[in-house]
Parts: sequence; C-alpha cells; structure tokens
Amino acid sequence: MDVVELMEWLAERGCSVVFKADGERVAGHRWMVIISGGALGEESFCRVDLASADACLQAALEYLENKQVSPFA
Repeated sequence: MDVVELMEWLAERGCSVVFKADGERVAGHRWMVIISGGALGEESFCRVDLASADACLQAALEYLENKQVSPFA
C-alpha cells in the first residue's frame, strides 16, 4: 500500500489525513503524517515526524493496526 492508497482508504472512512515534506525542518524530521477523526473516533489522533515518507507510512499503518482500523484487516 502506498501513501495515496492509504489516504484514500482513510478518507473513505471519514478520517482527515495529512502527509507533509518540509525542507525547512532538520534532517530526520522532515516528513510528517497526521491522522484524525472518522473511524478513529473524535479523541484519536496520530502524528509522527520522521526521516522519510516510507517511515511515516509504516508508523501510520502500525498505529492503525493498534487501533484495529487497518486496511489489511
């Protein structure tokens, strides 16, 4: 699953998702993913800042699996 597929899957479940690359941030924290709302519930929120898009995607998938909202379930 790639970033766009995950974003589409989450949007279909009412979640808001942001993937961001920020060249002004220090190396190691230039990529960010935020997921909130929808199938996660109003109080759930995930934000990770990591070195790569792949690392953010993996962290997001792990978070979703822990919340039992996995696209692989």
